[in-house]
Amino acid sequence: MSCTVKQRDQVRRAAQAIRDAVPTVAVDVVAPNASQYDAWTLDAVLRSSDGIPSEVLRELAIAGMTLRPTPSQAGYQHVTATV
Repeated sequence: MSCTVKQRDQVRRAAQAIRDAVPTVAVDVVAPNASQYDAWTLDAVLRSSDGIPSEVLRELAIAGMTLRPTPSQAGYQHVTATV
């Protein structure tokens, strides 16, 4: 398995775990060629304005992802992370 496939699978597993763990509006996996970070990217919008829930941080850590700073908006928390 190539590194790219492994990274894609890591991001997909994290996206599914986040969908299952916390109330979400949307969770997307973005390929490196479409990401502003040139890396596999997880982009999520959560129904929370109190910061990023610990369950989400745990899943990102398990996947070895790097959290990117993204401001929250009107009752929603935007989470962006790369691997």
